[in-house]
Amino acid sequence: MIDFQNYGPIQMDVLSEIGNIGIGNAATSLSKLVNDRIDMTVPKACFLPYEEIIALVGGPEEIVGCIVLRLEGDVPGTIIYIFHQESMFSLVDMLLGLELGTTNELDEMAESVVMEIGNILTGSFISAISMMSQLHMVTTVPLFAYDMLAAVLMTSLIDTGYIEDQVLLIETKLSQKDKEIKGNFFLFTDPGALEKVFMSLGISMEI
Repeated sequence: MIDFQNYGPIQMDVLSEIGNIGIGNAATSLSKLVNDRIDMTVPKACFLPYEEIIALVGGPEEIVGCIVLRLEGDVPGTIIYIFHQESMFSLVDMLLGLELGTTNELDEMAESVVMEIGNILTGSFISAISMMSQLHMVTTVPLFAYDMLAAVLMTSLIDTGYIEDQVLLIETKLSQKDKEIKGNFFLFTDPGALEKVFMSLGISMEI
C-alpha cells in the first residue's frame, strides 16, 4: 500500500523536478505568446488529501476559473487548473497587455485567453511527467468552468467515479514586471495511476 503522507526527499525531488521542467516550458511558451518575458516558479509541489483542496483554494463558495480536461493513456485521471477570480482577471490583463485591474468581467475574449493559458500550463506539466516517466499520456479537449469551487469540483469529477484519496498539487506563480498571479494545478488520478508513475521512475512508495 502506498502512503503518500510519508513520502521522503527522493519523492519530493521528483515532484520538484517535474514542476521545474513543466514551469520552464510554460514560461517559454507564454513569453513567446506575449512577446515579453514572463517568469514562473513552483512554490510548492506535493500530495494532499482531496478534502483539503477546498480549504486550500479558499472555500466552497469561492468563485474560480478552471481549465478541466480528462487525462487518458497509462495514467488516467482528471486535470483541473484553478485560478481565483481576481487572479484570472489579472491573467487576462497580463496576456492582453492591459493595465492591471482593467478586466473585471469574463467576456468571450477573456475566456479565450484563460483557455489558451490553461492549455499551455497543463500541457507543459503533463509533458514533463510523461517525459520523466516514459508513460503514454494523452489529454482530451479542455473545458472551461467559471463557478463556485465546490460546484466545479463536483461537476468535473462526478463522471470519473472513484479517484485516489491523494491529489497531486503543483502551485504556480506567474510574474511579469510588477504583476504576479498564482494558480493551482491539480491532478486527480484513477486508482493505481500514481503508483504506476512512481514505479516507472524507479521509486518505491511501499511502506
